[in-house]
Amino acid sequence: MRRAAAAPTALLLLAPLLGALLGGCARKADSFKPRIVVTSPDGGGVGQARAFTIRGYALDDQGVTRITVDGKSIPIEPGSRKIANFAFETQVQGNRATYLIGALDAAGNKSLLEVPITVDGKAPALKATRVERSGNLIRVTGVATDDNRVTEVLVDGKRLNITSGSRVDFYAETTGVYADLEAVDSAGNRTRLRAQP
Repeated sequence: MRRAAAAPTALLLLAPLLGALLGGCARKADSFKPRIVVTSPDGGGVGQARAFTIRGYALDDQGVTRITVDGKSIPIEPGSRKIANFAFETQVQGNRATYLIGALDAAGNKSLLEVPITVDGKAPALKATRVERSGNLIRVTGVATDDNRVTEVLVDGKRLNITSGSRVDFYAETTGVYADLEAVDSAGNRTRLRAQP
């Protein structure tokens, strides 16, 4: 009879511990909304043509179940649904458009990202403001400007360390007979200039 009485007492003592352990296994509500990131085109949605590919991914701790563009589902590329990669083609009418990308996770949480697109077919302006020679050394000072953003300046194929913007002043030293300058804007348009003292 003592054994029979001891068993219920042991169960009573274990009950709070079992409750705590099982409660810890209970699934918590998913309140994390997917995060949408556009990786291409670089430069804030500026392209050279009216039709180009926008690429990106939606990140979610439980997994993305659906990606939409302007309310229409697009395919999620093969791989992990926690980092759901996507791509779609633009069809911009005129010089500007806005796409609304949506991502839905398994718990029904939804995120939206507005992506403005600008079509820029105009190359940046590039000017050498001063070119000097000292022996075999050429010193070049110049400026590159663009309606949107200058992202690169190269001298003889070597990329300069610049801060991108609508106006970029630069200075470089090179060797040779002349200096080949190049400016690239956020849409990928290029302007080349040969500077000679």
